[in-house]
Amino acid sequence: MRRIAAALAAPALMLALHGLGEAGAAHHEATESGSLPSIEAKRLSGGTESLDRYRGQVLLIVNTASRCGYTPQYEGLQALYERYHERGFTVLGFPSNDFAGQEPGSDQEIGAFCRANYGVEFPMFSKVRVRGADAHPLYAHLTSLPEPVGGPVKWNFQKYLVDRSGKVVGRYAPSVRPESSELVAEIERLLAEPAPAKTALLQR
Repeated sequence: MRRIAAALAAPALMLALHGLGEAGAAHHEATESGSLPSIEAKRLSGGTESLDRYRGQVLLIVNTASRCGYTPQYEGLQALYERYHERGFTVLGFPSNDFAGQEPGSDQEIGAFCRANYGVEFPMFSKVRVRGADAHPLYAHLTSLPEPVGGPVKWNFQKYLVDRSGKVVGRYAPSVRPESSELVAEIERLLAEPAPAKTALLQR
């Protein structure tokens, strides 16, 4: 399977994640600008954090699973994180049991598995839904973006690449390995670009 896409995001379609009012307006502004909306997510280790803490970084957002044929990609994801983290790159892992029940464990079990088998140190979040009406707000946004940059999650280890300004610039198929030349080249290109004077990963 070839890379699904790598292109600049077009303005996104409106998706009311939090209903009308201030939160809905913030989401509208974010999708219209192509940036991620203000979103919080629970970490595997507990506690909730705003993705705002990653503003100004290049991000690779990946839905993961522990019992998938692509599970060994954890090794490549960790290698990417180690190679580029000091330059402003981060992998964000979101376990999901949406595909063939391949992530049945608890958050504690998932965390232990990732550490013991792949030495994962990049940020991992609590298990979420990545498709359907009850998808996590982050994935509701990502899948609402027009293809080829956005669109539905096809399987575990699909990858969305986000630039320093918070714009989703590429979507990569699960079969595209983290160490693939096409993905690495795009990460390096984005890291070489100067950070915006006022980075706004999440619009408020």
